[in-house]
Amino acid sequence: MTDVMNAGAILQALAPELLLSAGAMAMLLAAVWKPQQVAATSAEGAERTIAITRFGTALCLMAALVVAIAWGDGVGGTPDGRIAGDGFRWAVDFVLLLGTILTLGLVEIDHQRSGAYSPEVPVLIILATVGMMVLAAARDLMFVFLGIELMSLAVYVLAGLNRRSARGAESAIKYFLLGAVSSGFLLYGVALLYGATGSTRLEDIGQWAAAQATFSPVFVVGIALLFVGFGFKVAAAPFHFWTPDVYDGAPLPIAAYMSATVKTAAFAVFARVLVESLAAAAPRWHSSLWWLAVATMVVGNVFALSQKNLVRMMAYSSIAHAGYLLVALVVATPASTSALVFYMVSYTLATMGAFGVLIVVNNGRDRSLTLDDVSGLWLERPWLASAMAVFLLAFMGMPLVGGMGFFAKWYVLQAALQAPAPQTILAVVLVVTSAVSAAYYLGVVAAMFMRPRPADQPLASMSVLSHSLIAATAALLLFFGMYPTPVTRLAQLAITSGNTPAAPVPERGAPARVQAASVAR
Repeated sequence: MTDVMNAGAILQALAPELLLSAGAMAMLLAAVWKPQQVAATSAEGAERTIAITRFGTALCLMAALVVAIAWGDGVGGTPDGRIAGDGFRWAVDFVLLLGTILTLGLVEIDHQRSGAYSPEVPVLIILATVGMMVLAAARDLMFVFLGIELMSLAVYVLAGLNRRSARGAESAIKYFLLGAVSSGFLLYGVALLYGATGSTRLEDIGQWAAAQATFSPVFVVGIALLFVGFGFKVAAAPFHFWTPDVYDGAPLPIAAYMSATVKTAAFAVFARVLVESLAAAAPRWHSSLWWLAVATMVVGNVFALSQKNLVRMMAYSSIAHAGYLLVALVVATPASTSALVFYMVSYTLATMGAFGVLIVVNNGRDRSLTLDDVSGLWLERPWLASAMAVFLLAFMGMPLVGGMGFFAKWYVLQAALQAPAPQTILAVVLVVTSAVSAAYYLGVVAAMFMRPRPADQPLASMSVLSHSLIAATAALLLFFGMYPTPVTRLAQLAITSGNTPAAPVPERGAPARVQAASVAR
């Protein structure tokens, strides 16, 4: 009887993931039906791809409804505590499903222009989202690894969709090789943590760490390897080298998906591991994560300054944003997860909208976009240039015209400054590097509004879907910039179920006496 009850609890806890998985299997059957008779580039093949993409969108909406019902009914995790049922999981699920829906919309927009997508593409996107949702729910390191592998294997294939493109092949092989290396680091770190603590459950590891006066070398090395694995997944410096090449070689909708949705899942699991299992060991990893955040913010913004390729600029921009999010993780308190969720809502909307504009400008061509492609956009499509300006200013964190992007950075700054040990220097670095980012964001805005339109850069007509997606994301950014309360409330409910308090860690550069006293506490 107990086994039946446990099975029922597991099915209830994983209802959204199971719904998406079942739907993905149905989509796969539809995608491979009569594979030899229908080519993806034919009229019937194109219709099938669009139909399956729209079914995937409806499936994500159904999953979002299941998440809302589960959250409203107070559905908890599994009895053994390996699957979470807290507000953090459900809030992250909403952000992941939002990113997936927008990505499927971008795929349809790009497919109408290029005809480059086979019916299997939306299936892979849904399967990758299932892995991301498993990551958001995981409270066991083995579930973390399973979620990362399910997500990564699907995204590896998505990154190399264009088999006729040398850039696409290069991006796929780089992403696969470096992803495999990072997974090896992650798995080895999990093995060492298990060897040190005797468990892979986050709650057990947290309790073990809280009871230790000193930490064994095996435990510390395990944390270090875990950080290396997560550093690759979130594209933190110096583990970021794959990012520009992969984003530039992948199709634009997939680059948007990796930049926003994959990053959301990676940061969600990183935050849960820190808060629920490693918070008591903060004195041992705080310094490393502090420098990782600083390096990521500096590297991302400095290297973006010299980029003329817009996709590579967006890649370095995503690295810089990873640094901003690492500032919230340095605090490692349940409240800091609220800032992370708010930030990822803003970042997802801005990223999907910006890539939507790039897809329209690119018009299905297989080449790298440059500033010339958006020069004079204001003269041809004023509203499109205005929407792109909103997205770029949201990345920069500009008040009002940047929408909720300003509040996203503001809440991260608050999390850093209101921590038990305020991280003032990190906050200063965040502000300074955000000011540096104005140079390349405003450079694109200036090109759109102040340069003439090249004669050899005509703009194709836009579909209703492209109009709707770009306008909706820009409108939501501006609306939540003036009235952020709904997203703020969602973020405030996004608290992890961990109850291990973080050890207060002093600001970098504090006197040695203060550091010693902090560790002693």
